[in-house]
Amino acid sequence: MTALNQYQRLEAAGIWRETPRSQLRDVIVSFGDATLVLTDPRSEVPLAHWSLPAVTRLNPGKLPARYAPGGPDAGEELEIDDELMISAISKVHHVIEASKPHPGRLRGGLMLGAAAVMALLAVFWVPPALVRHAADIAPPAQRAEIARMVLAEVAKTTGSPCSRPAGDMVRQKLAMRLIGPDAQIVVVPASLRGAIRLPGPITVIGEDLVAGQMTPEVAAGHILAAQAAAVQDDPLLAALRHAGPRATFHLLTAGTLPEKSLTGYGEKLLAGPLPRPEDEPLLAYFTRAGISSEPYARSLDPTGEAVLGLIEADPFRTAEPRPVLGDREWIALQEICDQ
Repeated sequence: MTALNQYQRLEAAGIWRETPRSQLRDVIVSFGDATLVLTDPRSEVPLAHWSLPAVTRLNPGKLPARYAPGGPDAGEELEIDDELMISAISKVHHVIEASKPHPGRLRGGLMLGAAAVMALLAVFWVPPALVRHAADIAPPAQRAEIARMVLAEVAKTTGSPCSRPAGDMVRQKLAMRLIGPDAQIVVVPASLRGAIRLPGPITVIGEDLVAGQMTPEVAAGHILAAQAAAVQDDPLLAALRHAGPRATFHLLTAGTLPEKSLTGYGEKLLAGPLPRPEDEPLLAYFTRAGISSEPYARSLDPTGEAVLGLIEADPFRTAEPRPVLGDREWIALQEICDQ
């Protein structure tokens, strides 16, 4: 049964009743060595160990699933409504049954198949599915909080975000102009060579896109590119993959990630190449924002050879784009990191 250790990273909330007269208690259900372990979520003290081979589902096909350690007459009962855990218990239970000794020539094949199923479930099914599910259902407030956690990690490498009253007003105006309500643009005192969209409504740019440019079009282009890239590859999914399945499960049950689950993620994010979106959806962002795509394209490749599509299909190649910022506003933003 030691193969069941592969499921120790999967946990779910449940409701447990020790006897028919006992009060219902909230518990955390996890896998032990051939057992289900029921733990008090506050004290983390194990309350019961159920033998997996003896676990019986009392209401097959219905939710929440009801289990007993041996049959309906056991008196003790557990309710679980987490579909991942219900499916895992069912699959592991079948694997255990299949792995029991059976006479005949199929014995070796059954045991080998059971081990393979358990390994595949542990490696490819449970953890990735849990992380994807959490990313898919995360509400905006949860995404915003995780974005603030990631920004704090980024700041450990870049330094604290820049802030001056006049520049802060321009930051907010630029965010509204390019992204929309509730969005934030953060400038850090470092060279990022682009913009990074965090899991929530925060986009980080380096001082190099502001102080080192003649006009705001380059910075605006990188900010738009970060929005397009975030649609193709959800930044929250990448952050949760770094945090891991256990931290993600805590997010699903408690609503927050553990405090240190994103440690080191800011450095990892800054070390990797910035994602570049496909030209067609990116050009749609430039069109909606009323901004020329050529300044952004030239910042990637001054020769234009590698970004010819963005230059030739520039929505404002023959028309006048809308100004991104006024001259005074741009100067205020350029001075945002000045001490």
